[in-house]
Amino acid sequence: MTKDTNSSSSYKELHQANNAFREYFLNDSSESVAAYRQVMTSLAETIAEQVKGQQQPYSGKSPADLVAGIAALDIFPEHGDTLQNVLDRTKELVIESNISVYHPYCLAHLHCPTFIASLAAEMIISAFNQSMDSWDQAPAATMIEQALCDKLCEVYGFGADADATFTGGGTMSNFMGLLLARDHYSQTHFNWNIQLQGLPAEASRFRIICAEHAHFTIAQSASILGLGAHAVVKIANEGLDEEVAALENTILSLKEQGLLPIAYVTTVGTTDFGSIGAIGQLADCAHKHGLWIHVDAAYGGALMFSDKHKYKLHGIETVDSVTIDFHKLFYQPISCGAFIVKDKAMFNYIKLHAAYLNPESNEELGILDLVSKSIQTTRRFDALKPFIALQHIGVKKFGEMLDHTIALADEVSNIIDEDPQLQLAYKTPINAVVFRYVPGEALSDAEADAINSDIKIKLLLSGKAIIGQTAVYERAYLKFTLLNPMTSVDQVVDLLNEIKEMGAVLEAAYMAVCDNETVSNS
Repeated sequence: MTKDTNSSSSYKELHQANNAFREYFLNDSSESVAAYRQVMTSLAETIAEQVKGQQQPYSGKSPADLVAGIAALDIFPEHGDTLQNVLDRTKELVIESNISVYHPYCLAHLHCPTFIASLAAEMIISAFNQSMDSWDQAPAATMIEQALCDKLCEVYGFGADADATFTGGGTMSNFMGLLLARDHYSQTHFNWNIQLQGLPAEASRFRIICAEHAHFTIAQSASILGLGAHAVVKIANEGLDEEVAALENTILSLKEQGLLPIAYVTTVGTTDFGSIGAIGQLADCAHKHGLWIHVDAAYGGALMFSDKHKYKLHGIETVDSVTIDFHKLFYQPISCGAFIVKDKAMFNYIKLHAAYLNPESNEELGILDLVSKSIQTTRRFDALKPFIALQHIGVKKFGEMLDHTIALADEVSNIIDEDPQLQLAYKTPINAVVFRYVPGEALSDAEADAINSDIKIKLLLSGKAIIGQTAVYERAYLKFTLLNPMTSVDQVVDLLNEIKEMGAVLEAAYMAVCDNETVSNS
């Protein structure tokens, strides 16, 4: 047989290209392994030196400064550069301008420092790049994730019928809770399968109830689910407590109007105040009226691992579904969340089979394909992060860390409450502290709001501190989110003194303007 010249030439070209491409990937060649070791070692050293030497949580660069640095780059260059050159530019653009979550003055958001053990897990996750949708893509990883899900169900007090799945965080977990609530209500009340038939005619009357301080993702989820943001009914409370009587009255009122309350969402750790509802009582009320109750415990769910504070989650074992975020008080790298459901059969509302991915025959063979209980297909092995971290640290030490941050918040709250220049908004049950600088009586509420807003921005743009800002009864307040167990009372007191000094300077400037206006008018 005569060999085809063109075919031979094409084969040779493919072989050459194959060899040329290999240098860009991690593979079994000694050159690739050496390159991987070199770049990871070098990058780890760069990151370590940055963390070690970063004296402020931020460099202080303005948005314009950052845009200018990026604008000088060719974002999609025709030809590549050496990886070392690219990483050198990245060091200047990204690493040196990061917000350091490890710094004691990074206090604005539910944005945590991360365990070293979890950073090691991230290295494994990214290197092997397993997807958690089907068992044949991640055999051992699937079993570890399921074991972690089973343990989570046990820790939160659910029985053998419960199950969980890992998600990208609270937004997706809250969405899943309301998705299952919607579909379960439709199926049980109207024998209507939304997965197959779309929304029933009655869906326009569906209502989801929550407190006014619930997370914005409740309204967002209602919109995406085709119910509309108007389907969310918020209960206004005098304080932060979610009142059972108010829930009862709201349910009855909605039913009298011919509306269909399908779910109640209670929050365990509101974003601003860390407030927690009386879960068991709220669940009893919701279930009495046939509502699904979902607990958004993205922030406060970690308290179940604290012997001292787990009582605050009493009754969580009676609810229908729970949101947990590991990238908040569990100190895991973003992203890492979980969704727990009391009855694993509820996952049937989202289960689908694809011949190429999770055929029904896999179930008959006992093969576990996690895509069957997720609204994501491709998904990272994020469960490895809390798995490795808790194996390393242990539940006891982890619980002590949580207790420490709550004790820190209590002490800081007391210091603020006793300071005439500061005003505490509420004493909160977790580790969020909301307060404001109080100027003299000569300034208006609007001017006091402006001073507090200016303090937050000036601290940010100086790079000295990243603190939060919120509103309480339409007045501007500042916020410390004291997640970091490495932060000390003395450091927070120093920052409070800085805030008071800045407030006094801003107050004097406002008073000078007022005096000038008075002179001009006279």
